[in-house]
Amino acid sequence: MSDDLNLSLWFPSFNEAEMMPRTLSVLRQFPFSQARPGITAAAAYPFSWSEAPVYSHSFDFPVQPERAIAFVTEFLHDDYAYEFEALWDLWVPREAGGTPLTSELLTGERREQRERARPAESEWLLQPTAVKIVANGTAFEDGDYQENGHILLKLGLDEPFLVEDEEFDDAEMRVRANVQKLVRFTSAVEKNCGISGRVLWSESEENLAQKLVMRLQRVQ
Repeated sequence: MSDDLNLSLWFPSFNEAEMMPRTLSVLRQFPFSQARPGITAAAAYPFSWSEAPVYSHSFDFPVQPERAIAFVTEFLHDDYAYEFEALWDLWVPREAGGTPLTSELLTGERREQRERARPAESEWLLQPTAVKIVANGTAFEDGDYQENGHILLKLGLDEPFLVEDEEFDDAEMRVRANVQKLVRFTSAVEKNCGISGRVLWSESEENLAQKLVMRLQRVQ
């Protein structure tokens, strides 16, 4: 069953003055979709995810990371969280009936239905896929950053990177391209953003990073 893929990043410090510069440094490394490059939405949440956002806007046309950062900086506090949405291009298998699989959050029942519906030989499509980048203030949600990172990237479903029980022919090139894109991004962040730690994880897979490495070795 597919699960949601996440990348948590920590920095040596993440005080109020550092939050947006560090977030911008990560956004500048992100491989935006060629069709819709830039930030597609931004929001600022006070205190907790249960609170209504004090700022929320979807952009008709994606904006540069610097501009999206400028919009939320007016609401800068260490007990706020800031959510940015973007797209990147991934190879995604098409399920039976012709509907492409996306990174939308699906219920367990829907995921099981989708798994049963997948044909033996899936067609793969290169398409813009949604990602959320969250900057957690150190006082937001009772210090949620300690577990989920100063910056948390919600990368969508892990299926495009880990497809199981697949007959690898054309699909092996698609999975390899997706995994390599993820590896290049995380390497660029580690090299250019001054992070002190990073963890790639999902709710149900404790050794996800190792599994991804094994998959990359398998399809090379």
